[in-house]
Amino acid sequence: MLTARLRAERVSSEELSSGLSGFHRFSLQERRDRLQKILGLTEAQMEKLVTALSEGAADQMVENAIGVFGLPLGICTNLLLNGQARVAPMVVEEPSVIAAASFAAKLLRSGGGVHAQSTEAMMIGQIQLLDVPDAEAAERAIQHAALDLLAMANGGRRRLTAVGGGARSIEVRHLAPLGEDDPSGPMMIVHLMVDVRDAMGANAINSMCESLAPRLESVSGGRARLRILSNLSDGRTVTVRGRVPFESLENRGADSGEALARGIEEASVFAERDPYRAATHNKGIMNGIDAVLIALGQDWRAVEAGAHAFAAREGRYTALARWRVRADGLHGEMTLPMAVGTVGGVIKTHPAVQASFDLADITSAKDLGELAASVGLAQNLGALRALAAEGIQSGHMRLHARNVSVAAGAEGDEIPRVSEAIADAQEVNVDAARAVLDRLRGGKVAR
Repeated sequence: MLTARLRAERVSSEELSSGLSGFHRFSLQERRDRLQKILGLTEAQMEKLVTALSEGAADQMVENAIGVFGLPLGICTNLLLNGQARVAPMVVEEPSVIAAASFAAKLLRSGGGVHAQSTEAMMIGQIQLLDVPDAEAAERAIQHAALDLLAMANGGRRRLTAVGGGARSIEVRHLAPLGEDDPSGPMMIVHLMVDVRDAMGANAINSMCESLAPRLESVSGGRARLRILSNLSDGRTVTVRGRVPFESLENRGADSGEALARGIEEASVFAERDPYRAATHNKGIMNGIDAVLIALGQDWRAVEAGAHAFAAREGRYTALARWRVRADGLHGEMTLPMAVGTVGGVIKTHPAVQASFDLADITSAKDLGELAASVGLAQNLGALRALAAEGIQSGHMRLHARNVSVAAGAEGDEIPRVSEAIADAQEVNVDAARAVLDRLRGGKVAR
């Protein structure tokens, strides 16, 4: 899938930073031309980036298809991930998301970029057992049969085992009723731990769980009900870290760079202590992660569910990302589950997803997860910087002004002129945009 140049070596940080500097100021075609030249993409690959999913393909992908829905595809620039310059494709409709991520990625790059580490790709399958007559005896019997159960699970997954993956271990959990109004009795939950390698893993794990259910019924004496993967993939996580020197935060909305760093730290602590703030803090992180995952054809809903569950894993919902001021600058760190894959699903059928893989130079599921998480950390930094300085609305509304201008009827060169006027006047609404457009056109705007 990758171009010959990208297989051989990554594009240097200098090439990307100079070639994509001021990227938003270029026309759409100029951006495409620059990307193609810098990344060494072919005409065919560039064509895929702008090729909509066909109606025929859509009809095969989902039930009751009636058409194809489009969203903007952009890129996060300025990323430096594990010492390598990267570009992250992002699909999102919110105006400020890509701008904020690219700006914050530049701040992180000044401190050496983002450093990422991943665990193994271990996912969890769950088999629910009810009406088990003797839970302790059943657990002993299941553990005694563990090797046979693992062999049975791996028996039908030759492709996965051939690349070194497969079921690794079995764990047993006991769930007691929650209270008097709980309608069910005690449950025994069997966890099947599976190394899914470069797959997201849902289909393989679900099939394994279903194949083991009859044997587990026989061994436990119970009744199997649910047999499905868990999206709380806490055995498959990515940790990202980054630093921003104080000097990079100078003149960014506070009296000094260190003062702004302190403000970001205080905002982080607020989210760590308060679930009401944490929900918004984490939503901002997922703004970036989800946008990357959509562009790369991933099950972003699974990652989103896992991230929020992980944020509450200690019994209290809290912030995924933490920021602290140290002697050498502002330090950020985040760990979250990342169930992503580079095989199967929409990756083989959607041309823009295929092109996004080329654009991002994805080499593995591990690489994909680390890229998405790095954008999430940058997205969080961008939001907290704005919150700690001028407020979140200033930059967002200036970018939103373009959409409002188009809704008011502005075209071509009129759009930036109308957008700037209503943003400067802090009247970002259609009526104000129409008034500005009316003046530009000499009183000829249609009402």
